[in-house]
Amino acid sequence: MKLTCGKFELDLTQPRVMGIVNVTPDSFSDGGKFAVAELAVAHGMELVGHGADILDIGGESTRPGAIPVPLDEELRRVIPVIEALAAKTCVPISIDTYKPEVMKAAIGAGASIVNDVFALQQPGALEVVAASNAGVCLMHSQGTPQTMQLDPQYQDVVREVHDFLRDRMAACEAHGIGRERIVLDPGFGFGKRSMHNVALLRDLKTLRELGQPLLVGLSRKSVLGQLTGNDVDARLHASLAAAVISAMKGARIVRVHDVKATVDALRIVTAVEGL
Repeated sequence: MKLTCGKFELDLTQPRVMGIVNVTPDSFSDGGKFAVAELAVAHGMELVGHGADILDIGGESTRPGAIPVPLDEELRRVIPVIEALAAKTCVPISIDTYKPEVMKAAIGAGASIVNDVFALQQPGALEVVAASNAGVCLMHSQGTPQTMQLDPQYQDVVREVHDFLRDRMAACEAHGIGRERIVLDPGFGFGKRSMHNVALLRDLKTLRELGQPLLVGLSRKSVLGQLTGNDVDARLHASLAAAVISAMKGARIVRVHDVKATVDALRIVTAVEGL
């Protein structure tokens, strides 16, 4: 299994690690730590040194209750970081955004993957990605960051997420975005209660039936705090357990803050499972 994204062809026969670089003052886990471009670039290079296979750059927090960031501000935050990292490293760079204008500028600056929490539903988003050769991660979410955790409801969360991702994949294909460019993300924590997140992780095989690589982002998330009772800064062990379980259930990309520890954990999974 491979992901074609820009000039890269990422081998997904074994699980890969996407390192998070938040260029934001208000992300739930590391908001403000890397809000200055130089610090964000240094952090990205550190993650590459720790074994990250992809760097995911985000300039707008999508934590529950987050305030939307104006377009100009998001561009100001992410474009210099993408340009600098694209010149310094040979790993694919992902832009974490739902705004078509940011997608286009980021691809021009050197990003080769679009990671969209709204699965290219914003007007113009499908067209921007279709006009490029970038890969895309389509994520399921219910509601917006401002509303998604107020009262999420599902009759069958696994089936509903499956059907949504199937439909968004079909929309991509109808716009000329081939399956070799598509990754799917169940959207852990985006409009889901703890029981919904657990059900999705338990039944990843149903989403694998869609035939596309799966990305799982559970690193330090509130569901892990709810299950362990730990604050966000004390969720490393739970995050590693989630990454290992995800990989063993078929996820091919795990999006994480703690790259070195996750890379080590996945090496054991790969050795034991023969991935």
